[in-house]
Amino acid sequence: MKNKICFAAVIAACSGMAQAQSHVSLYGIVDSGLTYVSNSGGSRLFGLASGGMQAARWGMRGVEDLGGGLKATFRLENGYDLNTGKFGQGGLEFGRQANVGLSSRYGSVLLGRQYDSVIDYVGRFAFSNTFGASINAHPGDIDNFNSSNRVNNAVKFQSADYAGFSAGGLYSLGGIAGQSGRNQIYSFGAAYARGPFSVGMGYLNVRNPNVSFFGNSTSGTVSATTSNITSPVYAGFGSANTYQVFAAGASYVVGDATLGATYSNVRFSNLGASYASPFAGQSQTFNNGEVSLIYRLNPALLLGATYNYTRGNSLGGRSAAQYHQGALGIDYFLSKRTDLYAVGVLQHASGETLSSSGTGFVPAVASIGGLTASSNQNQVAVRAGIRTKF
Repeated sequence: MKNKICFAAVIAACSGMAQAQSHVSLYGIVDSGLTYVSNSGGSRLFGLASGGMQAARWGMRGVEDLGGGLKATFRLENGYDLNTGKFGQGGLEFGRQANVGLSSRYGSVLLGRQYDSVIDYVGRFAFSNTFGASINAHPGDIDNFNSSNRVNNAVKFQSADYAGFSAGGLYSLGGIAGQSGRNQIYSFGAAYARGPFSVGMGYLNVRNPNVSFFGNSTSGTVSATTSNITSPVYAGFGSANTYQVFAAGASYVVGDATLGATYSNVRFSNLGASYASPFAGQSQTFNNGEVSLIYRLNPALLLGATYNYTRGNSLGGRSAAQYHQGALGIDYFLSKRTDLYAVGVLQHASGETLSSSGTGFVPAVASIGGLTASSNQNQVAVRAGIRTKF
């Protein structure tokens, strides 16, 4: 009897040590709401939409204490459509994130499918990451602030926080034999937060973006000879050799109000590199600016407003494409995990842009993020729903 008691005590002690040294948890967001769109490909639309405030997801994350301040970490995260049950990110099982690595008091190194440094250090300042998810993204999520695209085969370093300062970088190996630079992606960024003020900067450079970046979220074989970009805002520039983003953002808290601003410069360089283009060797640049105000009326009620302006440069002497976008939002928290929300977005387009084939110009049309583009220059979207987290 005494031996059995001793054995049970040893097992209990070992079990406690294992639990103290490693931890795995499940988490997720369940989000759905009703959506009205004034012009969806030429018709009005009213229906359910998944991910009204945040994209629906579930994931697993784990940490194992290796001793001496060193830890092993992993994360597997799936995106899905709540109303149909299908996988997001083109049908990938863990399309949002899938990585493993080591962390210490100096920072972390991660390997796998990950977010780039623009998202890590600047995306947090975008209005869409607080209100309305994709429908409040900049037109076509052209600067990837709303994380429409992830990076495969990536090695990432993120530093620890040093008195409010943090920095990091990412490199994705192209994986093409004899062509080390083809499909490669690299980014870096830094942020500083002290008291009421926060600021961040980031840079992203993508080679052969039609396949390596805009094509990497799809299942099956990705075509390199046609555009893999779905947004009409910039689908015509899929033939570019390089896609690059320079971005900056900041916020300042004044009482219950948070003032925010972001800027991004997006460049599609050397058109005609992936497939034929009448503008071979030329480049297209978009500049984007956003200002926002988020106000906490009381502990349970959050209000928000934003204005965003996007402008492309003139190509071939044609009228440059421009996009004006404004939005209002309200968010009421029933608890720390569950809230009700309503968001309205208006977008107006003007000028001309390249067609998806990249061979000719077409009038720019309004294209609110995550929705079928309008058949004309204007589009309005209103979404109301419920979100709960676990």
